Amino acid sequence: MKDDYTKGKSNRSITTLIDSPRVRILQDKHNDEIEQDVVEFIWSRFGTSVHAMFERAAPEEKEVLSEERLFHDVKGWTVSGAIDLQEISEEGGVEVVTVSDYKVTSVWSVIYGKEEWVNQLNCYAWLVRKAKNLPVKSLRIIAILRDWQRRKAEESGDYPESPVHIVDIPIWSDQDQDQYVNDRVDLHQQAEFELLTDGSLPLCSEAEQWKKEDKFAVKKKNNKRALRVFSSMDDAKKFMANQKDLKIEERKGEPTRCVQNWCRVADFCDQYQKAS
Repeated sequence: MKDDYTKGKSNRSITTLIDSPRVRILQDKHNDEIEQDVVEFIWSRFGTSVHAMFERAAPEEKEVLSEERLFHDVKGWTVSGAIDLQEISEEGGVEVVTVSDYKVTSVWSVIYGKEEWVNQLNCYAWLVRKAKNLPVKSLRIIAILRDWQRRKAEESGDYPESPVHIVDIPIWSDQDQDQYVNDRVDLHQQAEFELLTDGSLPLCSEAEQWKKEDKFAVKKKNNKRALRVFSSMDDAKKFMANQKDLKIEERKGEPTRCVQNWCRVADFCDQYQKAS
């Protein structure tokens, strides 16, 4: 139950900024009413312990910075982020930074990738550039895979070879980073305005609900199992061409965060109540 996390003297941390403003506001508003089983915290606490282990192991050199929290003001707000690891090197007489973030996660997060990793790391690059006036050379996730299995690594080419896996994250242009951060601050500030004026909070996007893609299953009319499953209706129709007694079953992707009770504020969310 113990949690020492703090965002410092800032209006939003990077991890909160890239997430839903609706979730943030409802969590603050109903903080004393939210109930959670303590066991649900085990993996986040495990991740905290891994971070602490890596922080202690980082060499005490000026070229390596561990767990530095940076701040920058934008649109009247202070945005902050604690960067797990910064490695400073020199290229052409100019100091550049490699930003790394530790993640205790599943193998499938590495295989399929996560959009929020790209958003988060590019926001850290923005923060390094704004707060320290240093360009970022590269971004990476250092993933510790809690469900890694050696046997599967030996059998599958797509499976990570080691329980510690490096994921390179693409870097956006400075302009794209600036635009993304500005847009997210605008969204959160507008949500705060709606709260103060008794307006309607912005709805969570499909990405913020962790919604899976819709699928299109081609089946024989009297069979329960699909012959093939496609990501688009057009592909499903092409597969059916010149074949008889087939039908397409549309399988709507579920908003995993809501359906599987990953959202702490679902009981207080009118968007969730209307969809249930």
